[in-house]
Amino acid sequence: MSVPGLFDRNGLIKGTDFLHFYTLGLLAAKHRGDLLYDMRGQNEFLSQLLPEARSYFYVPLYGPQISIVLSPLARFSYLGALTVWLAINSCLYALCCFGVWRCCPQLRQARWTVAVAALAFPGFFHLIVWGQSSGLALVCFVLAYLALRNGHAFPAGLAIGSLIFKPQLGIAAAVTFLAIRKWKLISGVILAVATQVAAGWLYFGSSGMRDYWQALLNIPHVLPFLEPRLYQTYSLRSFFLMLVPIHTIALLLYALAAIALLYLLVRLWQQKTSLDLQYSALLLATVLVSPHLTVYDLVILAPAFLLLSNEAINNNSVNSMSINYLLYSLFPLFLAGPLARVTHLQLSVPALAALFWICCNYFAEPTKQSG
Repeated sequence: MSVPGLFDRNGLIKGTDFLHFYTLGLLAAKHRGDLLYDMRGQNEFLSQLLPEARSYFYVPLYGPQISIVLSPLARFSYLGALTVWLAINSCLYALCCFGVWRCCPQLRQARWTVAVAALAFPGFFHLIVWGQSSGLALVCFVLAYLALRNGHAFPAGLAIGSLIFKPQLGIAAAVTFLAIRKWKLISGVILAVATQVAAGWLYFGSSGMRDYWQALLNIPHVLPFLEPRLYQTYSLRSFFLMLVPIHTIALLLYALAAIALLYLLVRLWQQKTSLDLQYSALLLATVLVSPHLTVYDLVILAPAFLLLSNEAINNNSVNSMSINYLLYSLFPLFLAGPLARVTHLQLSVPALAALFWICCNYFAEPTKQSG
């Protein structure tokens, strides 16, 4: 990324996935809703403005509202827009980590260690290198946590509902909050989802929304194009697909494991235990049960690393040491994904599952609810 020019040291266009976001912003700025879900049309449109991008194709699946949000970036050149986007993501990441860190009294004296660990977090590294939008998902999760911590369920629902632009990240939260009947929070989710859908509808009209729903229905057919490198995806689904050679059996194992994990998550949220523990488990479950979660989406786990570190120091038990070892090991394991091409075993996924299991079974002791 540090070399001058449009391409990085590997010969790839800088920002990689941001090229798609830049295209969406341009389409919204020019009111070209007819191209929002036309992969080849988008390629031809961008190639006229940026000939160097003619060989790049992206499967268009983001909701129309994302194009509206990205439209101000159309005022800049590609590299200028990428610089602004990366700066925004870096600031949002810093603010999110700072906001959660302030809720962790046991980490107050380790501010520089926390800062270095946050900068070194693999999820943040990949967020920047790929130029992705997962930083916005992190903001949603952090705002929801802060709202719940202060006893504000409806604003927490608004934050969770805003994840509709990456709906796979809302599965664990939807199942959990419906199961425990947090109706005020659920009403916030519904309002946030309806607002985003309405914004896309009003801006692009019925044809734009119709194309969007059709694109969603077509996901099973385009999934191989969304995951050209399965070893760079991190969830129970990718774990079993890489480990088990028979596709149907792998998906069955994924479904059974996801159901069991969600059951444990709901049980944890039904207990009167620490919100920090519950929310960390929710973030871990979000990653594990997601049907599609790429390496840059791991940035949403940053709050869980902070909260669990604080919880481990506070408990100071043998199980706390297990938490510490797992948190440490996940840093290199998240970067070792390409090794799975040879071993067919993603060690980071079992480590995340072990961390989740400890949350649900070892630290799940009744305590006074914070906030």
